[in-house]
Amino acid sequence: MLKFYFNGAPNPNKVALFLEESGLPYELVPVDTRKGDQFKPEFLKVNPNGKVPAIDDDGVFVFDSNAILLYLAEKTGKFLPPNTPQNRAQTLSWLMFIASGLGPYSGQAVHFKVAAPKDLDYALNRYLYEAHRHYKILDDHLARSKYMVGDTYTIVDMALWGWARLAPFVLGEEGAAKYKNVKRLVDEINARPAATRAIALKDKFTFKAEMDDEAKHIMFGHLKTKAA
Repeated sequence: MLKFYFNGAPNPNKVALFLEESGLPYELVPVDTRKGDQFKPEFLKVNPNGKVPAIDDDGVFVFDSNAILLYLAEKTGKFLPPNTPQNRAQTLSWLMFIASGLGPYSGQAVHFKVAAPKDLDYALNRYLYEAHRHYKILDDHLARSKYMVGDTYTIVDMALWGWARLAPFVLGEEGAAKYKNVKRLVDEINARPAATRAIALKDKFTFKAEMDDEAKHIMFGHLKTKAA
């Protein structure tokens, strides 16, 4: 059976949504990153990058959330648009846009907002600016399209949902409210029973909630480098 290494963060939630939508059988393997589970040898065997999510599909290891979505969609034949060169191009382009842009800039914006020293206004402004720029591109696209790839609900929408459902936290309530077309799609996905089940998966386990000094040094390796 497929093993799904996860926690409640945005990137694992994308994969959780696909698994719940598709009905594909899977086993949950919690990875508590604040306790350092991501650096255990058994996890690094599956994902040498030491990040969640990852899957072990009967000995086939896949990591990076968008790579997992594409792998599972192609394996099952589910949640892909009609098979045309244009749709294939759009699927890959938007998946990579989310993987290389929206996710990293949103994540770094949150880091500099809540975890970094408070005197780094330049860094926070830089990442927030880029997060907004990416949301504007997505919002303009969704003004012309029901879903990210035409009229079909696909893995690209799942990839977007993973981060965009948290847009008010990343951008602030007022900032997120500007992107009405993104919100329209997120609200639609949030109303799907599979999304409710995906979000609730984390409640099956107890993850460390405190971001104490131990957790910071585990999650932010540069702190250990600085101390050394």
